[in-house]
Amino acid sequence: MGRKVTIEPVTRVEGHGKVTIHLDDQGHVTQTRLHIVEFRGFERFVQGRPYWEMPVLVQRLCGICPVSHHLAAAKALDVIVGAGTGEGLTATGEKMRRLMHYGQIFQSHSLHFFHLAAPDMVFGIDGDPAIRNVIGLILTNKELAVQGVMMRKFGQEIIRATAGKKIHGTGAIPGGINKHLSEAERDEFLKGADPLNVDKMIEWSQAAVDWFKDYHKANRDFIDNYAVFPSNHLSLVRKDGAMDLYHGVLRAVDSEGKKILHDVDYQNYLDYIDEEVRSWSYMKFPYLKEYGKQDGWYTVGPLARLNTADFIPTPLAQKEFEIYKAYTNGKPNNMSMHMHWARLIEILHSAEMMKELLNDPDIISGELVIKGQKVNEGVGVLEAPRGTLFHHYEINGKDQIAMANLIVSTTNNNQPMNNAVEQVAKHWMSGQTEITEPMMNAVEVSIRAYDPCLSCATHAFGQMPLEISLYNANNELIDFKRK
Repeated sequence: MGRKVTIEPVTRVEGHGKVTIHLDDQGHVTQTRLHIVEFRGFERFVQGRPYWEMPVLVQRLCGICPVSHHLAAAKALDVIVGAGTGEGLTATGEKMRRLMHYGQIFQSHSLHFFHLAAPDMVFGIDGDPAIRNVIGLILTNKELAVQGVMMRKFGQEIIRATAGKKIHGTGAIPGGINKHLSEAERDEFLKGADPLNVDKMIEWSQAAVDWFKDYHKANRDFIDNYAVFPSNHLSLVRKDGAMDLYHGVLRAVDSEGKKILHDVDYQNYLDYIDEEVRSWSYMKFPYLKEYGKQDGWYTVGPLARLNTADFIPTPLAQKEFEIYKAYTNGKPNNMSMHMHWARLIEILHSAEMMKELLNDPDIISGELVIKGQKVNEGVGVLEAPRGTLFHHYEINGKDQIAMANLIVSTTNNNQPMNNAVEQVAKHWMSGQTEITEPMMNAVEVSIRAYDPCLSCATHAFGQMPLEISLYNANNELIDFKRK
């Protein structure tokens, strides 16, 4: 067996996993796999707990996107307590939740782009790893780095004001919300001293989109040709086809733009979506039942949302959406690195939505909660930063959770992430007998485009690193690195 070198872990993603790469006799890559090796079990942990605990309890899945789980669980419980789905809440309940959600999208996307993805663009895939990080970004492009930090802070403050805490808040409850926004909080977000006001956030969001477009013009070969493959795309859309990150119907299109899931009610998601289990990963592989395991897999997240939506219902983001769509002549975009472009357009949309909601009088007054006839089952779906997130619960006669099924965004992206790893490995590792640091980062870049939350997707337990192993045609390990 070949020599063994240890490097740990794959960086600038949340969670841990493993990549294996197999070579044939000529040294060509024949198989790649992204294994998620962490323990899965959260759906069992919650069984037997009172249903009203779920919006707070399920946030412990993840410290990166707790708000998304908080709201998806609350939406499922809205159905159980008889409050309906999405638009069934009071105006105050829905708008406060939406404000919380757009704050989460804004801060999470800002964290990912400025802290995790931008260093690869600024310093290059093979740049010095000592500076290819947010600290290096601060030292070389202070303005861009500071904007990213302050944008994330603004989003976190929105979460604190709506959910009660920046992480693991309690704002959303079955049937609504448990607080209004105070006038003082609202005024601070609208008119606070620069830079922590919503107008500055909109300005900086537009600047970030412009920065990426300029970078793209100078680096088209990298951005347009890195991990490109045809994919189906799935997301929620509003009933009129608009982008809606909080509520809507399920739509999917194929790689040519043909609609293959026709705006269906997500309460019936099990009629359309199934999950395949494979022996080499704890993370499942979702697919559209009608098209089967081979052809029914899909991408979710910013790229998918811009591929499925007909328009964006805020003016500045809509203008950028039109530019973005024109680049592919209106066809779906299947270029993985364009995920960052889509993510920045969503940042701009979120900033515009936060301003619209902050100016709405319903967030400072009005009824908070609505309830009706209780039922024993409910599904909650929203667009988390990383993509479509499903929470599904059944309760028993004692108001305890009897069944929980969660399909998180990163799980939905399992197959496209594997495809991206395969393409990059074939380009960088064919004919190689040793894994270099730039090769490692090249694989990471392909995974990082999807902003995966591996702990979230596998319901993590313990500390298990992401590794890359290289095997020859005799299935002998010829190099192993853990970063």
